[in-house]
Amino acid sequence: MTTVTNASHTSLKGKTLFISGASRGIGLAIGLRAARDGANVVIAAKTSEPHPKLPGTIHSAAQEIEAAGGKALALMVDIREESQVLAAVARTIETFGGIDILVNNASAISLTGTLETPMKRYDLMHHVNTRGTYLCSQACIPHLKKAANPHILNLSPPLNMDAKWFKNHVAYTMAKFGMSMCVLGMAAEFEGELAVNALWPRTAIATSAINLIGGPAMMAGCRTVDIMADAAHLILTRDSRACTGNFFIDEDLLREAGVTDFERYSVTPGATLIPDFFVD
Repeated sequence: MTTVTNASHTSLKGKTLFISGASRGIGLAIGLRAARDGANVVIAAKTSEPHPKLPGTIHSAAQEIEAAGGKALALMVDIREESQVLAAVARTIETFGGIDILVNNASAISLTGTLETPMKRYDLMHHVNTRGTYLCSQACIPHLKKAANPHILNLSPPLNMDAKWFKNHVAYTMAKFGMSMCVLGMAAEFEGELAVNALWPRTAIATSAINLIGGPAMMAGCRTVDIMADAAHLILTRDSRACTGNFFIDEDLLREAGVTDFERYSVTPGATLIPDFFVD
């Protein structure tokens, strides 16, 4: 794995990160990158027993975090349930004494049109993506305000109002843009107190969700989760009072930091990369 550092606060050592959906994929990768610094990582996710189609549980993620050099707290949390989120935040404070960083990573996706999206699926996306992000933020902010360099990072796209990003999957777009609207609003609301930023990939990222959608052919045109982990690390080590309200794109951020070799992030070196949604 490649490490990208930042000149301001280069390490997350001793910091406590609360990451939703961190049992696999990008959430776990961000946790592992922080763990290599010696961070405390709270894995707040639903999967406590092995899933038939998706790899990883909160317990296997915790083992990986500890092996990477961090301290882990595995909590079974459905972020749609307010009581579970509040209990998880309380356990985090009890275990680590505070929260420095919230990563709103948990997300549900259905790339379906209006007539093909059952309301149950619509509700799932809005409850996990928009409401879950809002709820986790609301629960963590009082504790974040006490931290030295507090950050909220939402894994959500730039607010792009071009109809092409809505027409084929309006329900999903609305739910993801809800997360981005949390960034826009909360960054202004809590300016000077804590940072609220978004991070989104320029290309498709090789996660189990992408594998379910497009299989090996789609995975070949993806970058690995490491690019998102390295980009997140750059954001989370910046001064929270001077870096807020941004909609960062992973590749652009890393280029600004001096990274030139992006081939190392390709699942299949030399393959044509698939652009991600919402990025022109």
